[in-house]
Amino acid sequence: MTSTFLRDAMVQRLGQARTDQNPGPFPRDGLVRNLHGDFTPMMCGGISALLLQMLHPLALAGIWDHSRFREDMIGRLRRTSDFIATTSFGTFEQAEAAIARVRRVHEYVKGHAADGRPYAADDPDLLVWVHVAEMSRFLAAHLRYRNPHLSHTQQDRYFFETACIAEALGARNVPDSRAAVEDYLARTRPELICDARTKEVIEVLLDAPPRNLVLRPAGALFMQAGIDLLPDWANEMLELRMSRLKRQAVRTGIKSAMPMISRAVRSGAYRRALERLQQK
Repeated sequence: MTSTFLRDAMVQRLGQARTDQNPGPFPRDGLVRNLHGDFTPMMCGGISALLLQMLHPLALAGIWDHSRFREDMIGRLRRTSDFIATTSFGTFEQAEAAIARVRRVHEYVKGHAADGRPYAADDPDLLVWVHVAEMSRFLAAHLRYRNPHLSHTQQDRYFFETACIAEALGARNVPDSRAAVEDYLARTRPELICDARTKEVIEVLLDAPPRNLVLRPAGALFMQAGIDLLPDWANEMLELRMSRLKRQAVRTGIKSAMPMISRAVRSGAYRRALERLQQK
């Protein structure tokens, strides 16, 4: 039997779960699908989100203890990408199934961080951190590389709508506006650290080549763009400072490469997967 985590979250948040015109969680021509269907900004934002997530000692502990990050860091990015694509473009049934799978995996991701504190992947507070890191960096990438003039109202709407995914996964008190996200990040900063394990995970990530051979020449550029999208305070903590000249070179490089990357992706697995989801 299909779970109802997402339907329940959307009914509570939006007052309805679905309509005949909208067979999936988000409107076909809506903001979330438009933003999440743009491969290059999403790739840059996804890398930035993972960098940011690793500053939380409990999120880091889960990666350290329960993933094969040294052998398959790109696989983790791919799985996150698949989850975002399914919950953004799939039907309710597909999205619910993806959420149920993640919840089952989270049940077994438990342990103790380096400082001795217990952690659990299904902890509502930790789920909020992971969600905010992802959505804030996805939006930052969209603003930088696609639409810097997206209104504050639309930005608030993006956070409000995507909060239902985190809530379906078990998060509570999810920040659902620009102001709420900024306040949350400010309040969470004292909990963040960068230690030797953080630096090791980051080093593995930055050295991981894209699996798609066509995209490999752009791999290093994606990584640098992810660093550039971090808040300045996160760059300082991670010791990934970038000069103004380098930042400009990275931004110019991404914008110049976007047409080529779009052509490569249009005929690739990512685009075919999105097309299949939208045909359901």
